[in-house]
Amino acid sequence: MEDKNTTGKRYSDEDLEMFRQLILKKLEKAREDMKVLMDSVNGSDGNDVLDTSPSIILVEEGQSTQFKEENSRLAGRLQKYIKSLEGALIRIENKTYGICRETGELIPKERLMSVPNATLSYNAKINEKKKK
Repeated sequence: MEDKNTTGKRYSDEDLEMFRQLILKKLEKAREDMKVLMDSVNGSDGNDVLDTSPSIILVEEGQSTQFKEENSRLAGRLQKYIKSLEGALIRIENKTYGICRETGELIPKERLMSVPNATLSYNAKINEKKKK
């Protein structure tokens, strides 16, 4: 595997710690959100139709199914986000965090502050989208 970080540059240990703290906060929030979503998908959030009159149950069950399907999709996206944040923590430990996987250059701090799981610089991301 070729090391694309030919510049030898990386973020300082202080910067990496700042990013680690940011990622840990986002990871905690994402995991809390995942628990809420999974509770609603599994019906353990207390929102069921057991105490509803029979004339409305069919409508509510249909809406409930649609709601659960949408939450399942959201949970899938959230799980992917959690995995990418966990990957960012590994890159911090390896001291490779913030290095664009395409160019080997440092991803600007501003981008990492808004998208802490980024592995591409903004320009590399735009070029990747153009290729698709």
